[in-house]
Amino acid sequence: MSDQPLDKGASHRTEEQERFRGFVDRYIAYLSGVRNLSTNTERGYRTDLDAYCDWAERQGVEALQVSHRELRGYLSYLSRARYSTKTINRHLSALRGLYRWLVREGLTTSDAAAALASPKLAKTLPNTMSDDDVRDLLGTCDDGSAVGLRDRAFLELLYASGARISEISGLDLHDVDLAQAQARLFGKGSKERIVPLYDTCLAWVRSYLMRGRPELVAKARDEDARSALFLSTRGNRMSAAALRTVFERHVALAGLDPSITPHAMRHTYATELLGGGADLRTVQELLGHASLSTTQIYTHLSVDRLKEAARQAHPRGE
Repeated sequence: MSDQPLDKGASHRTEEQERFRGFVDRYIAYLSGVRNLSTNTERGYRTDLDAYCDWAERQGVEALQVSHRELRGYLSYLSRARYSTKTINRHLSALRGLYRWLVREGLTTSDAAAALASPKLAKTLPNTMSDDDVRDLLGTCDDGSAVGLRDRAFLELLYASGARISEISGLDLHDVDLAQAQARLFGKGSKERIVPLYDTCLAWVRSYLMRGRPELVAKARDEDARSALFLSTRGNRMSAAALRTVFERHVALAGLDPSITPHAMRHTYATELLGGGADLRTVQELLGHASLSTTQIYTHLSVDRLKEAARQAHPRGE
């Protein structure tokens, strides 16, 4: 049977297929209400599980009683469609969660997804930036204009906090405490964390608030924009996509590798902390990682510094 999707106008779902999609809806509602997932994460689960439902319907697979072999067929289909290993693992993770929930709710006795092995990811290290890269990037901002001050404050804050770009977008004025030298960030699942900020970052944020933001907020039309930290030239809260565009523009102005993303700043932040002697648990908290294993990848990036630290600290290191 072909893997190619049928004409939607000619597709007719069976009662069982509609029933299964209803269970998927209930599972997504469970994720949203109980696990408090972000909108983007919830949308990702929906997209992945809808894709699975589409495939099962095309193949005539009874999703509630799916076999291990059939699920392996689905993963093979994703592989033939040239999805990356990371994306295939994400689809598999969504399926495992769905079937685990179906079994727990007594809606099926089949949990073939639990026995599926995840495709192995290639061991790649995250991109980081050198001190010179960061200096060149920050130097592209024009501190004589409102937009330039905003961009400098944004880049300094990104580097000082190790925040995700979405977390920077969500910052309100009261989330940055200049007196206490800290920022309050809301990460995945609306989890809150407090991160310290260094003096240079605070100085640029203060300068932006005093000399740049007043010009931008004058064009704001709603309360959300008036409370937002970073505003566009039209007075709107800057979305993650808008901030990413700003970052890419300054990367180009600095003549840096165009593959450098805002997340590279986060990776650099983590690497510098570990290289400076911070322990993994502390870095995990500052980055907002749910699992310590996620943070451990940064130890590979600072292995030389860790070796030196071990040499100096161990009683026989000398």
